[in-house]
Amino acid sequence: NCTGMESTLSACRARPWGINNCYHGEDAGVVCSGSAVSTFAPVRLVDGPGRCAGRVEVFHNEKWGTVCDDSWDFMDAKVVCRQLDCGTVVMAPRRAHFGQGQGPIWLDDVRCMGTEAALSECRAKGWGVHGCEHGEDAGVVCSDLDPGSSEALRLVNGPHRCAGRVEVFHNQQWGTICDDGWDLNDAAVVCRQLGCGTAMSAPGLSGFGQGSGPIWLDGVSCLGTEATLAECPVKPWGHHTCNHVEDAGVVCSGNPHHMPSLLRLVGGLSECAGRVEVFYNNKWGTVCDDSWDLRDAAVVCRQLGCGVALSAPGSARFGWGAGPIWLDDVSCTGEETDFSKCQAKMWGIHNCHHGEDAGVVCAAGNSSSADLQLVDGPHRCAGRVEVLHAGQWGTVCDDGWDLNDAAVVCRQLGCGRAEAAPGRARFGRGMGRIWLDDVACAGSEDALAQCRAHPWGQSNCNHGEDASVVCSGTS
Repeated sequence: NCTGMESTLSACRARPWGINNCYHGEDAGVVCSGSAVSTFAPVRLVDGPGRCAGRVEVFHNEKWGTVCDDSWDFMDAKVVCRQLDCGTVVMAPRRAHFGQGQGPIWLDDVRCMGTEAALSECRAKGWGVHGCEHGEDAGVVCSDLDPGSSEALRLVNGPHRCAGRVEVFHNQQWGTICDDGWDLNDAAVVCRQLGCGTAMSAPGLSGFGQGSGPIWLDGVSCLGTEATLAECPVKPWGHHTCNHVEDAGVVCSGNPHHMPSLLRLVGGLSECAGRVEVFYNNKWGTVCDDSWDLRDAAVVCRQLGCGVALSAPGSARFGWGAGPIWLDDVSCTGEETDFSKCQAKMWGIHNCHHGEDAGVVCAAGNSSSADLQLVDGPHRCAGRVEVLHAGQWGTVCDDGWDLNDAAVVCRQLGCGRAEAAPGRARFGRGMGRIWLDDVACAGSEDALAQCRAHPWGQSNCNHGEDASVVCSGTS
């Protein structure tokens, strides 16, 4: 019966050695955040109607890959739904139900008990060991899928996500809508549900190409004021007298490129610093750093509402991305209001690798000195590093902690230059959360929040590894 603060298990309260009423079916286990088994491989569901349904993909060895459906069942799917916080499992479809993936097939013969916290904890063949092809990619459908959400509706085969053939997700399958009676009132509801502005036109006769699979809806008759297509009068699902030549389409006024969700910064400690990623062809991808400069960064910061650009680091300062490298040789004037308006090579054309992923640090991601303090030292410019996040002070782990990191702390606090960057809790052990780990500053940043690090609160450390700083200033 440990309190959690003991430094050894033998310091905890327990019955005398060897006294128990147990058998080996009750043996206890532990999975620590720093263990090889639990650097839980990230998992995602793709090409479904939302983040809680789709083809299963796991991230391993810097690449996303699929899972073979040999022995794939509800127990395996249950673990995926739990790991993604998507509720309970509804289906565990096989045979590439959500389309064939690309890249490696990472896992085969997965055999979860259903109690694991992550798919990578389940028994399986070794990474990349399989006898499968992508026609056997496994899928999952979890319960947390709102049929009235924008995730159950999409526009495909158009110039962008706000124009195209209308498709709805029903019975675990995407299908089309027949154009009988299809008009601007119906289109208005689709545009509203997708956050794409007003309806400009409602083309029928497969104006955006013929779909495949079921024709789910016919006789749609919206007033035009409904929030979602699910609220409109319509024939029962699958009841129609149509073929795919009559697939309905929509063109909305909203320019999807003005939506911040199509541009993001990841791998940093705020939404305003990180690796630049853009959304194209239903996938997030990175930007190559060839000719990347402050003018390009300025446009990104402006579009994201993050103020002015402070720096435009290249060479994957915020970590290597995964998936496609969408843009290369980006050449913004710096005056554009939209990153997609900048000159660049064609989408997906590049001569780069992810070690050249471009990054951005914007002013709005700049923490003030009020978010940082040095404690238990001789003066305010020396001591254990503590950072304020989510209303709580916490420490920084010393993994990778060096003078470059210390230099940023001293600069942010107005304490001169860094003289030392001691680890191993030189100024005593902190309490509470360990907020940062694997901090990797270049040394030129103005604030610790601009540096690369693990996401807030993710570490494999204890307070015996709390990082410290000694700056040249004393007040």
